[in-house]
Amino acid sequence: MYYHSLQIVLQEVPGEVSICFSISGCKIRCQGCHSPFLWKEKSGTALTPSLYNDVLNKYKGFATCVLFMGGEWHKNSLINYLELAQKKGYKTCLYTGEDRIDNKILKSLDWVKTGKWIAHLGGLESKTTNQKFIEVKSNKILNHLFLKPIES
Repeated sequence: MYYHSLQIVLQEVPGEVSICFSISGCKIRCQGCHSPFLWKEKSGTALTPSLYNDVLNKYKGFATCVLFMGGEWHKNSLINYLELAQKKGYKTCLYTGEDRIDNKILKSLDWVKTGKWIAHLGGLESKTTNQKFIEVKSNKILNHLFLKPIES
């Protein structure tokens, strides 16, 4: 598993400070994708268990969630990394363009964002989006958390 970038993000998982790994090798290749550099397999840096553990230790007490942008195509590695994050007290999230996720992966997640990018439908901040931000435990769709309030 390779990641192209590691960022601390504040908006992708509402109410959480997330360590975000953008995983390379995406096969979905949505038209209008904002990150086509992630399509290339093995682009970026190898995400080794040692490096991953160091990152989790570094941000302990600051970040509250670990977010993977993709990576479901590396099912076993992804599950191992999600489970390690949970053991260290982090919440977990996966952003994927797929509509269905393997149940074994879901068991290691607090949230999942599903659905490919379709430009004319917009992302999670759009009322017309095809994408869903789901709390896994309750299976509740939480897209409303991304909508901006209407100003009067």
